[in-house]
Parts: sequence; structure tokens; C-alpha cells
Amino acid sequence: MQTLPIGTIQTMQVAREVEHGYVLEHNNQEALLHHRETTENIAVGQEIRVFLYLDKRGNVAASMKLPSITLDSYGWASVVSVQTNLGVFADIGTTKEILISKDDLPLYEHVWPQEGDKLFVTLGKDRRGRLLAIPATEGIINYYREAVPDDLLNKEVTGIVYRTSKEGSAIFTDEAYRGFIHHTERKKEPRLGQQVTGRVIAVKDDGTMNITLLPLKQESIPDDAAVILDYLKQQDGVMPFSDKSDPDDIRTVFDMSKSAFKRALGSLMKTGKIEQQDGQTYLKDKF
Repeated sequence: MQTLPIGTIQTMQVAREVEHGYVLEHNNQEALLHHRETTENIAVGQEIRVFLYLDKRGNVAASMKLPSITLDSYGWASVVSVQTNLGVFADIGTTKEILISKDDLPLYEHVWPQEGDKLFVTLGKDRRGRLLAIPATEGIINYYREAVPDDLLNKEVTGIVYRTSKEGSAIFTDEAYRGFIHHTERKKEPRLGQQVTGRVIAVKDDGTMNITLLPLKQESIPDDAAVILDYLKQQDGVMPFSDKSDPDDIRTVFDMSKSAFKRALGSLMKTGKIEQQDGQTYLKDKF
């Protein structure tokens, strides 16, 4: 006998009312619709559309609160909680929160989604038949994406990170545009599911775009200079870094490129706030 397909929306008939709700029937299979899962008054014999899932006891349950995401569809799910040993739980538009397994999340927890972040997911099942939310693969994103128009070059775009790594981060926008942020075009790795805003630096022939999260050079100098000044103050006004320092050391300590570091140093020297001697940089005033 065919079992009821959990994770789908089905039309079922109200067979009878019981103490805690209603028993629904379809093809001689039954599911419990709890009173709290109803959205309107219903009667025995009526046909209704419900979402099917497994309750805590492993029994098929139903809800009239229909999700926007099912076994055969993708959509955005909002993260509602994080559990280190399991993964994150997401709201798919029904009363049951669905787990996104840690196996489908980045290796490092500091780039896991946080509460309020969003992931583009579909529903799947684990080995015990319980529902899971499965993040979209690159192939799925390519299926849904639209070509980026050429006139978006140098303009700001906002999207949600659907893939992130040391190499870079990929985003998907509300307009269904796919963008890539190389690791050199960001100061730190954004979280999976995080919304970011950046500037389009290339519209590619394949219909995707490259994005930078870094400000324009002239806009970045005040921020970078402030980082250097803060560091100097923490080091009693002297640091073993100058415009001759190793680029990797600069990026490790200051989270900026060597060119950005040199521009900021030049700005600070021009305004008389620092000076360099023998490969070190000194704070001239303890302001």
C-alpha cells in the first residue's frame, strides 16, 4: 500500500473528528490534523489541502498552514535557531521548523547562518524518513538564474550568500542574478545566508557578474586609516609594520591589502599623525 508522501501538499478528506483534531484520509491512508493546525472551520466529509510531515512520534501529521517550499519546489527559508551539534532550523512557511543538517553547512561554524539569515532550499528526507531542508546546489541556481544586464556594471546590488569558501562567495539576488565575490574583494568571509551589498565590477559573457564588497579607493582610506590608528594606540604608539612590510603579514593583522595599507599610511603621514623609521611606524601624537 502506498504511504502518504510527507513533505508534499495533498488534498485529503475529513474522515472524522477526534479529541485533539481531525482524522484525514486519502487512498485508505490516514493523517492527524491537530486543532492548532487548522486555519478555518472544517466539517466531516469536506476535502481540504494540507501539508504532510512526521510528528515527534514518527506519525504522519497534517497542517492547513501550507509552506512555500515542498519536496519538489525551492524557495527562501529564514533561519530561526542554530544548534551546534545538528545544524540550523529554518521556517519554510508552516508551523513545523525544518532542520538544515550540519552536513550541508560550511565546515567552520563562524560562517554558519545566524538567526534571520535566509537560504534557498528544497525539502528532502533523512535515512529515517524525517524532513530536512536541503540548500540549492550550483546547478539549481543556474537553472533559476537570469542573465545580468550590462547596465548593472558599477552599480550596487544586494543579494544573499548561497555558497561561501576561502576562494570566494556566491550570491543570488531578488532579481535572480548570480554574482561572485572573490576573496580579494571582501575584508572577511560572509556567512552562508547573509545578505550583502556590493558593487558590480564585471558583467561576464555567461550572464553572471563579479562583485566587490570593498569601498572605492578614495572612500576606503578613512576607514583603513582608523584601523591603523587603533592598532597603534593598542601597541603604545609603535608597530613593526611599514610600507615595506610583507603583504601576507599586513592582511593577517589588518585585514586589508598592501596597496590599501600603503594608501592609508600615506594619508596618515600627510596629515602628520604618523612617521616611519627603520621599518617601523610611530604615532606622533597620543591623541
